[in-house]
Amino acid sequence: MENKKIGIASDHAGFQLKEFIIGYLDSKGYEVFDFGCKSEESCDYPDYAHPLADAVETGELPRGIAMCGSANGITMTLNKHQGIRAAICWEPEIATLARKHNDANICSMPARFIDNETAVAIVDAFLDTEFEGGRHQNRVNKIPLAAWKK
Repeated sequence: MENKKIGIASDHAGFQLKEFIIGYLDSKGYEVFDFGCKSEESCDYPDYAHPLADAVETGELPRGIAMCGSANGITMTLNKHQGIRAAICWEPEIATLARKHNDANICSMPARFIDNETAVAIVDAFLDTEFEGGRHQNRVNKIPLAAWKK
């Protein structure tokens, strides 16, 4: 990824993994924008997902990384934003396909189900893979509700 800015968000269940990934991204020269949360104290993932989604949707940041316990709740919230294509990635191959075929702009990880080594491999795959375009572009164009309701 050429633009070395990235947003990151989690809830309490993803906090430890988020902190680890921030350190990893820092070591790779990324400017990381942390949308929270700030501790393992119980919190609500939408409070952090919406600001991350806004930053990616408006183009302030090119991509994002999110995590909660299962990745389901935070991903559901992120995908309420019409310009967001958040994908749950639990293996590097899923992250590669999410970028290559779906032009995913936020990678969501299930913090309670992956270890740090797997998370790093997922992040690398997500950041290093470009969208293939071609036949996939037509499908991606049909994702927003406005395209479907025509």
